[in-house]
Amino acid sequence: MVSFIKDEVIPNLHTGNWNDEIKERLDSFRRESVRQPVVYVGITTSSIVAGAINTREAIEQYLDDNAVDADLVCVGSHGLCSHEPIVEVQIPGKTRVAFGNVTPDRVSTLLDAAINGFVQPEQAMFQYYSDILEPWVGIPFMQDLPFFKNQKRILLKNAGVISPDSIVDYIALGGFRALATTLRKYTFDDVCRMVEESGLRGRGGGAYPTGTKWRNALQVATTERYLICNADESDPGGFMDRLLVESDPFRVVEGIVLSAYAIGANRAIVYIRNRYNLTVERIKNAIDQAYEVGLLGFDILGSGYSLDIEIRQGPGAYVCGEETALIKSIEGKRGMPSIKPPFPTEWGFNGKPTVINNVETLANIPDIILNGAEWYSSIGSQTSKGTKIFSVNGNAAQTCLVEVDFGKPLSTLLDLAGGVKEGREFKALHLGGPSGMSITKDELGYPIDFDELREKGITLGSGSVQVLDNTVCMVDLVKYFMHFIRNESCGKCIPCREGSNRMYQILDNISKRPVSNEGHTTLERFKGVIQLETLAEVMRDTSLCGLGQTASRPLLKALKSFRDEFEEHIFDRKCRASVCRDLRTFYIDVDKCTGCTACAKKCPTNAIFGTPRTPYFIVEERCIGCGICQETCKFSAVYFK
Repeated sequence: MVSFIKDEVIPNLHTGNWNDEIKERLDSFRRESVRQPVVYVGITTSSIVAGAINTREAIEQYLDDNAVDADLVCVGSHGLCSHEPIVEVQIPGKTRVAFGNVTPDRVSTLLDAAINGFVQPEQAMFQYYSDILEPWVGIPFMQDLPFFKNQKRILLKNAGVISPDSIVDYIALGGFRALATTLRKYTFDDVCRMVEESGLRGRGGGAYPTGTKWRNALQVATTERYLICNADESDPGGFMDRLLVESDPFRVVEGIVLSAYAIGANRAIVYIRNRYNLTVERIKNAIDQAYEVGLLGFDILGSGYSLDIEIRQGPGAYVCGEETALIKSIEGKRGMPSIKPPFPTEWGFNGKPTVINNVETLANIPDIILNGAEWYSSIGSQTSKGTKIFSVNGNAAQTCLVEVDFGKPLSTLLDLAGGVKEGREFKALHLGGPSGMSITKDELGYPIDFDELREKGITLGSGSVQVLDNTVCMVDLVKYFMHFIRNESCGKCIPCREGSNRMYQILDNISKRPVSNEGHTTLERFKGVIQLETLAEVMRDTSLCGLGQTASRPLLKALKSFRDEFEEHIFDRKCRASVCRDLRTFYIDVDKCTGCTACAKKCPTNAIFGTPRTPYFIVEERCIGCGICQETCKFSAVYFK
């Protein structure tokens, strides 16, 4: 296979002009039509959590037991995480059909039906469209489902479709053609100009123009430059880059080579978290295969350009999302930010000009080169071009990974996730993780656009989105984010180190019942909230890096949009979502209580009184809201408000 790619395919990769025999062989890897059954199973981090490995083993067992001559292909994820594991079947003459939530016990029934050509429409999720194959009756086409129909999938077009372990699959679908074209036709300056004209901006959260960053590094007179691919996705709940690498790693590798070429770098580094085992495995395999066929290493495609890519695994620190801290981590030092300027494009890794882009930014480059800057700039809004990938989770009806073009309203993300779970009420959409903001229902009409949102005081972040419903307490949520920031602060600058700790203490205090009702406790709690606003402004203005400067964002926005919840915690000592344990008030339902005495025996403050075999009651003044009584009661007689 390697010799076929190296000797037959790559020489004409830039034109795609191959003879019929080569084309036919490449067609077989596209699997538009097959000669024997093919079973596809999505294997990514999210599907493994859902049990995909067990499902794959059950499929292997079924094929062995029934002596079925079929191919089993591991693919990535379509982004429908709540429906994992997803299994697809393609038989000769028929279109590829997909099934969701395939547990091992369903494998035998589904494969029996699909391989023999009898699929019940209610069992399948969707089928692929084809001009040359017979469709399944009663099963919707993929592009007709709202989930796919309302997206613009450019970066995710191969996700869930091709094998992430095979460079041949990627090349058969046009992969590495952008690289072959660039090395033959374009100079470093040409590629920088195309990316500048495309309007591509960094997807890591800063939204800095990518072409400008490249140009700054290219203009520095030096003998050595570096490109760093930041794959160390650190937002809690964010999984955009991970799923992109695990589903289409060769696109990322091609983007890295093109970007390194544009800045004249001969060495690139992929920085990735060491515990992302499958992600590391997939990108490593992709790099190894690219070396094997001559798309990496010395004198790539005979162009005279050479590039080596290595992987550096980081320990997992949120602060290493900041460029200078990331560089220090790669250099083997403690990940701490430095004062800028000089910027990394002037003085970066080993003191040389260094460009750092995240995975999603780099994945855009092959399509910009192939289709042109004008094509790319025609997608999106006036100032934000192209598409953006979002991971949507939290209390959404379905957890998913979606790609939408800029300019669409924020409500699109909620719609694609199916809204909130049944019986719940939508409260907010939280964008950007610990440094992000919660968007209220009235703000869902705002467009997905870096600049328009910034004008309204909202940041888009890197793409992690949490759907919040009425069971979420905003005080508790902000307290969680502040706890995260406090633990992740590198401690170098005082405003961030001490400020985040003090903010957490104040939030923790108002989410608890006061120890004493005497004195001016309520007034002191209120003063704490007033202090929060002042403290947040000081942190924003005086912290050294983005971590401290943006740490107060979720708090300030929550105070503005959900001030009544904060006031309830302070003055009424009440948590409307019943999340803050220390503010809960417990009661006993006299109709359900049997007087068994179990709760009274377990109560740590002796707050429960009564006579055996008659209903008991709780003395509110003594209750500390620990909930042990509710956990103990076998008759569901204890409840809280």
